[in-house]
Amino acid sequence: MKVMKFGGTSVGSVESLLNLRDIVNAEQKPVIVVVSAMGGFTNQLLAMCEQAQQRDISCLDILETARRLHHDAIDGVVVESMKKQVHDTIDRFIDESLKPYYLALATNPHMPVDEIERVCDAIVAHGEILSSAIVTGMFEDGVPHLSLNYMRTVLDGHGRVLDWEETGRLVKDDFASMALGVHVAQGFISRDTASGDVTNLGRGGSDYTAAILASLLDAEALEIWTDVDGFMTADPRTHPDATVIPQMTYEQAQQMCDAGAKVIYPPTIAPVAMKRIPVWVKNTFNPSAPGTVIVD
Repeated sequence: MKVMKFGGTSVGSVESLLNLRDIVNAEQKPVIVVVSAMGGFTNQLLAMCEQAQQRDISCLDILETARRLHHDAIDGVVVESMKKQVHDTIDRFIDESLKPYYLALATNPHMPVDEIERVCDAIVAHGEILSSAIVTGMFEDGVPHLSLNYMRTVLDGHGRVLDWEETGRLVKDDFASMALGVHVAQGFISRDTASGDVTNLGRGGSDYTAAILASLLDAEALEIWTDVDGFMTADPRTHPDATVIPQMTYEQAQQMCDAGAKVIYPPTIAPVAMKRIPVWVKNTFNPSAPGTVIVD
Protein backbone atom coordinates (compact mmCIF):
# COMPACT_ATOMS: atom_id res chain seq x y z
CA MET A 1 0.00 0.00 0.00
CA LYS A 2 1.25 3.48 -0.79
CA VAL A 3 0.13 6.96 0.23
CA MET A 4 -0.28 9.52 -2.55
CA LYS A 5 -0.68 13.19 -1.70
CA PHE A 6 -2.05 15.68 -4.26
CA GLY A 7 -1.66 19.41 -3.62
CA GLY A 8 -3.93 22.33 -4.45
CA THR A 9 -2.83 22.71 -8.07
CA SER A 10 -3.36 18.96 -8.56
CA VAL A 11 -7.04 19.29 -7.58
CA GLY A 12 -7.56 22.82 -8.87
CA SER A 13 -9.14 22.17 -12.26
CA VAL A 14 -10.94 19.53 -14.28
CA GLU A 15 -7.75 18.91 -16.26
CA SER A 16 -5.61 18.32 -13.18
CA LEU A 17 -8.29 16.17 -11.53
CA LEU A 18 -8.44 13.96 -14.61
CA ASN A 19 -4.66 13.61 -14.44
CA LEU A 20 -5.02 12.63 -10.77
CA ARG A 21 -7.59 10.00 -11.69
CA ASP A 22 -5.32 8.47 -14.35
CA ILE A 23 -2.31 8.45 -12.00
CA VAL A 24 -4.26 6.74 -9.21
CA ASN A 25 -5.95 4.24 -11.54
CA ALA A 26 -2.53 3.11 -12.73
CA GLU A 27 -1.67 1.97 -9.19
CA GLN A 28 -2.28 -1.38 -7.57
CA LYS A 29 -5.04 -1.03 -4.98
CA PRO A 30 -5.51 -0.26 -2.18
CA VAL A 31 -4.01 3.22 -2.10
CA ILE A 32 -4.53 6.15 0.24
CA VAL A 33 -5.02 9.47 -1.53
CA VAL A 34 -4.56 12.61 0.60
CA VAL A 35 -5.81 15.84 -0.96
CA SER A 36 -5.43 19.54 -0.31
CA ALA A 37 -8.15 22.12 -0.91
CA MET A 38 -8.61 23.29 -4.50
CA GLY A 39 -5.80 25.67 -5.46
CA GLY A 40 -6.13 29.03 -3.73
CA PHE A 41 -9.32 28.13 -1.86
CA THR A 42 -7.72 28.02 1.60
CA ASN A 43 -6.38 31.56 1.11
CA GLN A 44 -9.81 32.60 -0.09
CA LEU A 45 -11.53 31.14 2.96
CA LEU A 46 -9.12 32.98 5.26
CA ALA A 47 -9.57 36.27 3.40
CA MET A 48 -13.34 35.86 3.71
CA CYS A 49 -12.90 35.41 7.49
CA GLU A 50 -11.23 38.83 7.58
CA GLN A 51 -14.05 40.33 5.51
CA ALA A 52 -16.69 38.87 7.79
CA GLN A 53 -14.97 40.29 10.87
CA GLN A 54 -15.18 43.72 9.19
CA ARG A 55 -18.98 43.21 8.86
CA ASP A 56 -18.54 42.82 5.10
CA ILE A 57 -20.99 40.14 3.99
CA SER A 58 -19.87 40.36 0.36
CA CYS A 59 -17.80 37.33 1.37
CA LEU A 60 -21.01 35.35 0.82
CA ASP A 61 -20.94 36.36 -2.87
CA ILE A 62 -17.40 34.99 -3.13
CA LEU A 63 -18.67 31.80 -1.52
CA GLU A 64 -21.22 31.42 -4.32
CA THR A 65 -18.44 31.71 -6.88
CA ALA A 66 -16.56 28.96 -5.03
CA ARG A 67 -19.71 26.85 -5.02
CA ARG A 68 -19.94 27.08 -8.82
CA LEU A 69 -16.26 26.17 -9.17
CA HIS A 70 -16.75 23.00 -7.14
CA HIS A 71 -19.95 22.09 -8.98
CA ASP A 72 -18.21 22.55 -12.34
CA ALA A 73 -15.48 20.17 -11.19
CA ILE A 74 -18.10 17.60 -10.17
CA ASP A 75 -19.73 17.77 -13.59
CA GLY A 76 -16.35 17.29 -15.26
CA VAL A 77 -14.86 14.43 -13.26
CA VAL A 78 -17.25 12.60 -10.90
CA VAL A 79 -18.68 9.26 -12.04
CA GLU A 80 -22.31 9.57 -13.16
CA SER A 81 -23.73 7.42 -10.39
CA MET A 82 -22.16 9.68 -7.72
CA LYS A 83 -22.78 13.13 -9.18
CA LYS A 84 -26.02 13.95 -7.35
CA GLN A 85 -24.64 12.77 -4.02
CA VAL A 86 -21.47 14.86 -4.37
CA HIS A 87 -23.42 17.93 -5.54
CA ASP A 88 -25.65 17.58 -2.47
CA THR A 89 -22.63 17.19 -0.20
CA ILE A 90 -21.04 20.41 -1.49
CA ASP A 91 -24.29 22.34 -1.07
CA ARG A 92 -24.86 20.97 2.43
CA PHE A 93 -21.43 21.99 3.70
CA ILE A 94 -21.73 25.45 2.16
CA ASP A 95 -25.33 26.17 3.22
CA GLU A 96 -25.42 24.47 6.62
CA SER A 97 -21.87 25.08 7.80
CA LEU A 98 -19.82 27.70 5.95
CA LYS A 99 -22.56 30.31 5.62
CA PRO A 100 -23.60 30.14 9.30
CA TYR A 101 -19.96 30.43 10.37
CA TYR A 102 -19.41 33.55 8.25
CA LEU A 103 -22.68 35.11 9.40
CA ALA A 104 -21.68 34.46 13.01
CA LEU A 105 -18.42 36.35 12.44
CA ALA A 106 -20.16 39.18 10.60
CA THR A 107 -22.99 39.73 13.07
CA ASN A 108 -21.18 39.31 16.38
CA PRO A 109 -18.78 42.25 16.93
CA HIS A 110 -18.10 41.16 20.51
CA MET A 111 -16.99 37.61 19.76
CA PRO A 112 -13.94 36.75 21.92
CA VAL A 113 -10.62 36.36 20.15
CA ASP A 114 -10.28 32.67 21.03
CA GLU A 115 -13.76 32.01 19.65
CA ILE A 116 -12.88 33.84 16.42
CA GLU A 117 -9.81 31.63 16.07
CA ARG A 118 -11.90 28.52 16.68
CA VAL A 119 -14.47 29.55 14.06
CA CYS A 120 -11.80 30.42 11.47
CA ASP A 121 -10.07 27.06 12.00
CA ALA A 122 -13.41 25.33 11.43
CA ILE A 123 -14.03 27.40 8.30
CA VAL A 124 -10.66 26.69 6.71
CA ALA A 125 -11.11 22.94 7.24
CA HIS A 126 -13.89 22.98 4.65
CA GLY A 127 -11.46 23.39 1.76
CA GLU A 128 -10.10 19.86 2.14
CA ILE A 129 -13.50 18.41 2.98
CA LEU A 130 -15.04 19.73 -0.24
CA SER A 131 -12.16 18.67 -2.49
CA SER A 132 -12.03 15.19 -0.94
CA ALA A 133 -15.75 14.70 -1.62
CA ILE A 134 -15.09 15.39 -5.30
CA VAL A 135 -12.03 13.12 -5.47
CA THR A 136 -13.85 10.26 -3.72
CA GLY A 137 -16.66 10.56 -6.26
CA MET A 138 -14.21 10.19 -9.15
CA PHE A 139 -13.69 6.48 -8.41
CA GLU A 140 -16.20 3.66 -8.49
CA ASP A 141 -14.22 2.12 -5.61
CA GLY A 142 -13.67 5.41 -3.73
CA VAL A 143 -13.77 5.08 0.06
CA PRO A 144 -14.07 8.28 2.14
CA HIS A 145 -12.11 8.80 5.36
CA LEU A 146 -12.55 11.91 7.52
CA SER A 147 -9.25 13.15 8.93
CA LEU A 148 -11.12 14.92 11.73
CA ASN A 149 -11.90 11.42 13.07
CA TYR A 150 -8.26 10.51 13.69
CA MET A 151 -5.77 13.40 13.36
CA ARG A 152 -5.20 14.87 16.85
CA THR A 153 -3.16 17.84 18.07
CA VAL A 154 -2.19 19.25 21.46
CA LEU A 155 -0.67 22.49 22.69
CA ASP A 156 2.83 22.41 24.11
CA GLY A 157 5.34 25.12 24.95
CA HIS A 158 6.11 25.68 21.26
CA GLY A 159 2.56 25.83 19.94
CA ARG A 160 0.28 23.20 18.42
CA VAL A 161 1.84 19.82 17.68
CA LEU A 162 0.66 16.37 16.66
CA ASP A 163 -0.56 14.05 19.40
CA TRP A 164 1.29 11.01 18.09
CA GLU A 165 -0.06 8.52 20.61
CA GLU A 166 -3.75 9.32 20.15
CA THR A 167 -3.41 9.84 16.40
CA GLY A 168 -1.67 6.49 16.04
CA ARG A 169 -4.41 4.67 17.90
CA LEU A 170 -7.19 6.33 15.91
CA VAL A 171 -5.49 5.96 12.51
CA LYS A 172 -5.01 2.23 13.04
CA ASP A 173 -8.65 1.88 14.02
CA ASP A 174 -9.93 3.91 11.06
CA PHE A 175 -7.82 2.06 8.48
CA ALA A 176 -7.92 -1.35 10.17
CA SER A 177 -10.09 -3.00 7.54
CA MET A 178 -8.69 -1.41 4.38
CA ALA A 179 -10.11 -3.31 1.44
CA LEU A 180 -9.12 -2.88 -2.17
CA GLY A 181 -10.05 0.57 -3.36
CA VAL A 182 -9.07 4.23 -3.37
CA HIS A 183 -9.15 5.52 0.20
CA VAL A 184 -9.47 9.33 0.16
CA ALA A 185 -8.50 11.49 3.14
CA GLN A 186 -8.07 15.20 3.77
CA GLY A 187 -4.72 16.76 4.51
CA PHE A 188 -4.06 19.66 6.90
CA ILE A 189 -7.08 19.31 9.20
CA SER A 190 -7.26 17.82 12.69
CA ARG A 191 -8.91 18.15 16.11
CA ASP A 192 -7.65 19.13 19.52
CA THR A 193 -7.35 15.99 21.67
CA ALA A 194 -8.84 17.60 24.77
CA SER A 195 -11.56 19.90 23.42
CA GLY A 196 -12.46 18.28 20.10
CA ASP A 197 -12.21 21.70 18.39
CA VAL A 198 -11.14 21.72 14.75
CA THR A 199 -7.45 22.58 14.39
CA ASN A 200 -4.87 22.24 11.62
CA LEU A 201 -1.30 21.10 11.04
CA GLY A 202 -0.08 24.39 9.56
CA ARG A 203 0.06 25.69 6.01
CA GLY A 204 1.50 22.90 3.89
CA GLY A 205 0.22 20.44 6.45
CA SER A 206 -1.31 18.16 3.83
CA ASP A 207 2.19 16.84 3.09
CA TYR A 208 2.61 16.22 6.82
CA THR A 209 -0.74 14.39 7.03
CA ALA A 210 0.34 12.07 4.22
CA ALA A 211 3.69 11.39 5.90
CA ILE A 212 1.99 10.64 9.23
CA LEU A 213 -0.36 8.14 7.58
CA ALA A 214 2.51 6.54 5.64
CA SER A 215 4.53 6.16 8.83
CA LEU A 216 1.75 4.86 11.06
CA LEU A 217 0.48 2.40 8.43
CA ASP A 218 3.94 1.26 7.26
CA ALA A 219 3.33 2.25 3.64
CA GLU A 220 5.71 0.99 0.97
CA ALA A 221 6.13 4.55 -0.34
CA LEU A 222 4.90 8.12 -0.03
CA GLU A 223 4.32 10.08 -3.23
CA ILE A 224 3.99 13.87 -3.19
CA TRP A 225 2.29 14.98 -6.41
CA THR A 226 2.69 18.67 -7.15
CA ASP A 227 3.28 21.05 -10.09
CA VAL A 228 7.07 20.65 -10.40
CA ASP A 229 9.17 17.76 -11.66
CA GLY A 230 10.95 17.29 -8.32
CA PHE A 231 13.63 19.00 -6.24
CA MET A 232 15.69 21.29 -8.47
CA THR A 233 19.35 22.34 -8.33
CA ALA A 234 18.13 25.97 -8.17
CA ASP A 235 14.95 28.00 -8.51
CA PRO A 236 14.00 27.56 -12.20
CA ARG A 237 12.28 30.97 -12.19
CA THR A 238 15.64 32.67 -11.71
CA HIS A 239 17.94 29.93 -13.03
CA PRO A 240 16.59 28.59 -16.35
CA ASP A 241 19.38 26.01 -16.48
CA ALA A 242 18.28 24.37 -13.20
CA THR A 243 17.83 20.60 -13.38
CA VAL A 244 15.96 18.00 -11.36
CA ILE A 245 17.87 16.22 -8.60
CA PRO A 246 17.07 12.53 -9.24
CA GLN A 247 17.92 11.19 -5.75
CA MET A 248 18.48 12.66 -2.29
CA THR A 249 18.89 11.47 1.27
CA TYR A 250 16.38 12.40 3.94
CA GLU A 251 18.97 14.70 5.48
CA GLN A 252 19.62 16.51 2.21
CA ALA A 253 15.89 16.95 1.58
CA GLN A 254 15.37 18.24 5.13
CA GLN A 255 18.19 20.75 4.74
CA MET A 256 16.74 22.06 1.48
CA CYS A 257 13.25 22.35 2.99
CA ASP A 258 14.61 24.14 6.06
CA ALA A 259 16.52 26.49 3.77
CA GLY A 260 13.31 27.52 2.01
CA ALA A 261 12.74 25.03 -0.81
CA LYS A 262 8.94 24.97 -1.07
CA VAL A 263 8.67 21.52 -2.61
CA ILE A 264 7.71 19.73 0.63
CA TYR A 265 6.45 21.08 3.96
CA PRO A 266 9.51 20.73 6.27
CA PRO A 267 7.94 18.54 9.03
CA THR A 268 7.05 15.95 6.37
CA ILE A 269 10.48 14.32 6.24
CA ALA A 270 10.90 13.07 9.83
CA PRO A 271 7.97 10.59 10.06
CA VAL A 272 8.94 8.75 6.88
CA ALA A 273 12.68 8.90 7.60
CA MET A 274 12.11 7.09 10.91
CA LYS A 275 10.53 4.20 9.01
CA ARG A 276 12.87 4.46 5.98
CA ILE A 277 9.89 4.89 3.67
CA PRO A 278 10.91 6.18 0.22
CA VAL A 279 9.42 9.54 -0.77
CA TRP A 280 8.81 10.41 -4.41
CA VAL A 281 8.20 13.99 -5.56
CA LYS A 282 6.43 13.98 -8.92
CA ASN A 283 4.53 16.30 -11.25
CA THR A 284 0.79 15.79 -11.73
CA PHE A 285 1.04 17.67 -15.03
CA ASN A 286 4.02 15.65 -16.25
CA PRO A 287 3.56 12.21 -14.69
CA SER A 288 6.03 10.49 -17.00
CA ALA A 289 8.91 12.58 -15.60
CA PRO A 290 11.06 10.49 -13.22
CA GLY A 291 10.85 13.02 -10.37
CA THR A 292 13.00 12.96 -7.23
CA VAL A 293 13.25 10.03 -4.84
CA ILE A 294 14.25 10.59 -1.21
CA VAL A 295 15.75 7.54 0.47
CA ASP A 296 18.02 6.56 3.36
